[in-house]
Amino acid sequence: MNKSKFQKILIIDFGSQYTQLISRRLRDLGFSSLLMLPADVQELFENDKENWSASFSAFILSGGPQSIFADTNDYQFLFEQAMKPVLGICYGMQLMAHQLGGKVERGIQGEYGNAQVTVNLESHFSRIQNKFNDPFSVWMSHFDHVVRIPENFEIIFNSAQNMIAGIKHCSKPWVGVQFHPEVEQTINGILFLQHFLEKLAGLVPDRTEVSTLEEIEAYFSSKKVGHILCAFSGGVDSLVAARLCQMRYGENLHCFFVNHGLQRLQDMEHIKILARETSLKIVTIEAEDFFLAALQGMTDPELKRKTIGKLFIEVFDRKVKEYQDKEGIVFTHLLQGTLYPDVIESFSPHGKQGTSVTIKSHHNVGGLPDKMNLELLEPLRTMFKDEVRKLGIHLGLQKGMVYRHPFPGPGLALRIIGEITKEGLAIVRQSDQILLDEMLKFDCYNQTWQAFTVLLPIRTVGVKGDERVYEKVVAIRMVQSSDGMTASFSRVSFDFLAEVSRRICNEVSGVTRVVYDISSKPPATIEWE
Repeated sequence: MNKSKFQKILIIDFGSQYTQLISRRLRDLGFSSLLMLPADVQELFENDKENWSASFSAFILSGGPQSIFADTNDYQFLFEQAMKPVLGICYGMQLMAHQLGGKVERGIQGEYGNAQVTVNLESHFSRIQNKFNDPFSVWMSHFDHVVRIPENFEIIFNSAQNMIAGIKHCSKPWVGVQFHPEVEQTINGILFLQHFLEKLAGLVPDRTEVSTLEEIEAYFSSKKVGHILCAFSGGVDSLVAARLCQMRYGENLHCFFVNHGLQRLQDMEHIKILARETSLKIVTIEAEDFFLAALQGMTDPELKRKTIGKLFIEVFDRKVKEYQDKEGIVFTHLLQGTLYPDVIESFSPHGKQGTSVTIKSHHNVGGLPDKMNLELLEPLRTMFKDEVRKLGIHLGLQKGMVYRHPFPGPGLALRIIGEITKEGLAIVRQSDQILLDEMLKFDCYNQTWQAFTVLLPIRTVGVKGDERVYEKVVAIRMVQSSDGMTASFSRVSFDFLAEVSRRICNEVSGVTRVVYDISSKPPATIEWE
């Protein structure tokens, strides 16, 4: 799906959690790109040393979890391509400095999360510094760092910790930054990427509004598809994926909503609305007892996710056989609304050759069994939530359906820390509904990217009716994000939090304390499990 007529920029993926986010930011700016592993780029070079880079106008070296001291490969060939522009990000900057004669040291003190960066006013780069707020906030994630820049380079950014945060060759279009310009927490990130692409690399935007649909059509055309079983949750991802497939395959699309007993109070009603107000064929499969029995006694979050993923496949396999036996319908593909954040947290998108690490196995990615009877169909796999929402509006879906808060496929299983019980499900359902009610009342639902409650595996002392109680704790999680790759906690009013807390403690049996999660992603993830 990455191969298209628009390719110009080669992103070399050293394993960063944000590599696909670089590609996405390039799309925002009107540029297309191709992602490749370092080993594949080296093979491309070895097979045709003269012309291997002819189809690329610039290189971007991504970040990565490893240390350059663990990578003994020679990447000098990247800097021998007739002045090809090169941008090194985080690990990519360290690699650039190391390969070109600078010095990188193993870190004693790391820089993680938000940091302040200033423009070096003695550099030639400072001539454009009026385009930046000086100092400005960036997103750091590194331990090793550059301590001596290569010959003919200059320092363009410094961090508040007096570390080198950016370097640039004095005459060639080679630049490196220690921070991540691709994440939304870096204030001038998009501006910096645009400066690299248009000013240093001299590129002109080549994408149009229909490029995404053209690439999805090319993806569909590469598949030999019969009848399609859509794993339909009712969320924006599966809804947009289903709409795309319906436009392409019509009556051959069959949407199945699995009632696994882990839904919120609002979810079943939402499915009824979609069945009534869209042209999708939606069938509900009742499987509550099947799922809860299999999950009984389970506490490990990874085991929960993988188990739920396998249970979904078992349910779908039975439904496939039923349709084939009764109606003669043969399914060839399983359609999922998988997005890139699901993929990169679960495993490297490049498979075993990739270097990114597993954060958690999403039920629809790392939780799937190795062997399945249906081939996966994932037209949104390289996209992000906000891109999918824009696509949904473009396809004519209602805004309320498209901008519904994300809800994980494993449902409330991820919002009960520890063993899943009917008592726990009741607590999370009721507290989540109270949170939703108050968000609507305080008019903050549409100003929040995702919000939910979590049942913690602890009890605390409280007082109810002048008597001592020893009851459970509910956490509220509300975050701001655009793509799910990074997030910050929502700065909501104390009046809102006070009312939610009051109602949960008064109305939800067994809860005596409510806390508010003020962690950002990273280091925390959005969901607790």
